[in-house]
Amino acid sequence: MSESYDVVIIGGGPGGYNAAIRAGQLGLKVACVEGRETLGGTCLNVGCMPSKALLHASELYEAASSGELNSLGVEVQPTLNLAQMMKQKDASVSALTKGIEFLFRKNKVDWIKGWARLEGVGKVSVSHADGSQSQLQARDIVLASGSEPAPLPGVAVDNKRIIDSTGALELPEVPGHLVVIGAGVIGLELGSVWRRLGSKVTVVEYLDRICPGLDTETATALQRTLAKQGISFKLGAKVVAAQSSDSGVELNIEAAAGGASEVLQADYVLVAIGRRPYTEGLGLENVGLSTDKRGMLGNQQHRSEVPGIWVIGDVTSGPMLAHKAEDEAIACIERIAGHAAEVNYGVIPSVIYTRPEVASVGSSEQALKEQGRAYKVGKFPFTANSRAKINHEAEGFVKVLADERTDQILGVHIIGPSAGELIGEYCVAMEFSASAEDIALICHPHPTRSEALRQAAMNVHGWAMQA
Repeated sequence: MSESYDVVIIGGGPGGYNAAIRAGQLGLKVACVEGRETLGGTCLNVGCMPSKALLHASELYEAASSGELNSLGVEVQPTLNLAQMMKQKDASVSALTKGIEFLFRKNKVDWIKGWARLEGVGKVSVSHADGSQSQLQARDIVLASGSEPAPLPGVAVDNKRIIDSTGALELPEVPGHLVVIGAGVIGLELGSVWRRLGSKVTVVEYLDRICPGLDTETATALQRTLAKQGISFKLGAKVVAAQSSDSGVELNIEAAAGGASEVLQADYVLVAIGRRPYTEGLGLENVGLSTDKRGMLGNQQHRSEVPGIWVIGDVTSGPMLAHKAEDEAIACIERIAGHAAEVNYGVIPSVIYTRPEVASVGSSEQALKEQGRAYKVGKFPFTANSRAKINHEAEGFVKVLADERTDQILGVHIIGPSAGELIGEYCVAMEFSASAEDIALICHPHPTRSEALRQAAMNVHGWAMQA
């Protein structure tokens, strides 16, 4: 016997679980198939959330151990309890995943525990942990199977000495020397955690810059700040061989353009060169679907090439971000339910949770130059922001890019305290096609970091008042 649904969603990550919840809210009979023991996908289980738990804890530890708290009159002598740090991380993650289970029950979503496989249009088989199988039928199927760490040829991840992002969240000790391969978001965030806890950290990056895609001026400022904190960078370099032992890893690296090799000795090596879509075992061939050379499934407004099969999240084009997947989930389900819905891909923010944080939305300055679009720049440093200065967190700036003729905000880049929270104001502004002048004329509370957003907008027209 097979169970029939209006919608079956494959994957329980941010794309899948939000799609399931929205479908339930709209009165659709919905099932979400997820083989993990817990819902939430990579983000909640081994990605966004546990890394933020360690970032927060490591920031507090560094504030206490570096003398920062002592300078504020809070005298402490901290001791690192790594086991407890990991325990509180796991407890936080567990609470969040149980929260999604509650939301499924609240919205009448069936969680089918197992691994899904397409058997034909409208047909899904599920393999369960006990070896049994069940059959599901659905008018519409949503593929939200997510992504996995991308491998690096010649550097085999064993999650003992050569680790991926999951392994970096579970290390049993603070590495003496951690080498991070890849200067993207994941590598810089996790490298920051272990650097604060006492590791020597070296980042090896194939390109001649960190964070490709990020506004160049902002990326340069971030690299300079992280270098001051003690992270070493080897840019324009590639790893050509790795040999691990019980006690560490020997890496051979050379210039990306070719040349003499160099040997690095590390206690652990983190491979963080990005992620790739996860489609293994989905049975795409049974419905006539195939991936492109990057492993991604194509979509047109979330529809695949096969009627009745939809695609959202990391498994398709666009940034691999949880909030992008959530936006696509909502739009996809609204369309399935017969409603109008769109995702504005021009206003999807990105955040790097280093310290200081980096947040961006819209176009970078180099992208505007490549487009040949005339623009103006407004900048404001956090050194001139009273709240940031009094909190001893005044590194960084806000940078606003606006159309030279219309003044419409085209892009915003923030490096500084709470950048990930502050960027939301400009997301709203850009969604409403606001001008820089609109933000410049809006009253902001004093003293707050948000005043830097206003001052940068003022500076687009040359009348920033506090710097």
